[in-house]
Amino acid sequence: MDLDSRFADVNTVRLHYVSAGEGPLMLFVHGFPEFWGAWEEQLAEFSSDHQAVALDMRGYNLSSKPEDIADYAIDELVSDIKALVAHLGHRQLVLVAHDWGGAVAWSFANRHPELLESLVIINSPHPVVFARELLVNADQQAASTYMRTFQAPGIEDVLAQNNYALLIDKVFKAGKGWELTPDDRDKYLAAWSQPGALTCGLNYYRASPLYPPATEEERARIRGIADLPPEVFSVQVPTLVIWGEKDTALLPGLLDGLDKYVADLTIKRIPDGSHWVVHEQPAMVNGCIREFLERI
Repeated sequence: MDLDSRFADVNTVRLHYVSAGEGPLMLFVHGFPEFWGAWEEQLAEFSSDHQAVALDMRGYNLSSKPEDIADYAIDELVSDIKALVAHLGHRQLVLVAHDWGGAVAWSFANRHPELLESLVIINSPHPVVFARELLVNADQQAASTYMRTFQAPGIEDVLAQNNYALLIDKVFKAGKGWELTPDDRDKYLAAWSQPGALTCGLNYYRASPLYPPATEEERARIRGIADLPPEVFSVQVPTLVIWGEKDTALLPGLLDGLDKYVADLTIKRIPDGSHWVVHEQPAMVNGCIREFLERI
């Protein structure tokens, strides 16, 4: 597989991306603390019949790193995807996203359904459902406490200590189903070591309105999201949600009631998959996506 590494100057930032293959656009969007390389197995599979593109989201790896926390608000992140699609010369795409990329993809699908052929979400909660669980599910509240930790000033210095040992041990090994190979490790360390990259990745958490509430003001704000009616935050395009059920941060209860917000929903549960199911079981993930695309 030949990967073409390029840059797009869009939405006031420079986004790095890699592309392989030709055909309809299939865009892969990573989460924290990853980069375009999270999708190598998917690029190899889907470049056979698509232009398969994986980007570094703003703040990550080789993409621009705006300094203000406000630069990582969801409006900017959605606008990045829209502008990149236009830059690539496509009118529609299949959007595949994980973790923070999924948070952006849910909002993109809600705001720009005309641009989507279909949506694939991997272990990333619909914002309204996530808000509900943060209010009423004590287990999810406990599982999400790391979000407040990631908002703390200076946490990037802690995560970077001993050559990012804590980040590797506590994030990637959390599910116990995937460990970095030496080559993987070198690639991730290079991405994290880009000046400002770790701070910018953490700014996604600092800019987010969703995290376990500790005050009545925070509860009221999150309740405002949880109470949004389905017609306000609906997704009308065919949607596949792949969920590793051993995810220790995002629990399976986040799938409950999802069909209220997604008109054409397929859920594929992977009982022995963790948050990192894309890495643990790439053939399974690719097969689920391929079956979904052939059926719609």
